[in-house]
Amino acid sequence: MAQMLLYVTAGDAEGAARIGRVLVEERLAACANVIPGVRSIYRWEGAVQDEDEAVLICKTDASRLEAATARIKALHAYELPCVVALRLEGGNAEFLDWITRETRPPADEKG
Repeated sequence: MAQMLLYVTAGDAEGAARIGRVLVEERLAACANVIPGVRSIYRWEGAVQDEDEAVLICKTDASRLEAATARIKALHAYELPCVVALRLEGGNAEFLDWITRETRPPADEKG
């Protein structure tokens, strides 16, 4: 199975942390990192915006991508949240295996 990074922006670090915590608690992500103090410049509804935001980076398994994306959208304060997935092509094999183990749905857990 392939592992993924989810890149998500949020209005502030607390909002990003709230989403990250839910994803980890629900096993939709193995880990969530919050990076506060990001400045985002983007076009929205015909005007250029310049806002402070936070970044949320979540490590998940590709099999959980659809569910994680749906959950982020449900929890997010934005009308159109940034949620993009990047497939991991390599790295520490033991860490990548950990991501897969930690994102298994509870029914898949062995006692």
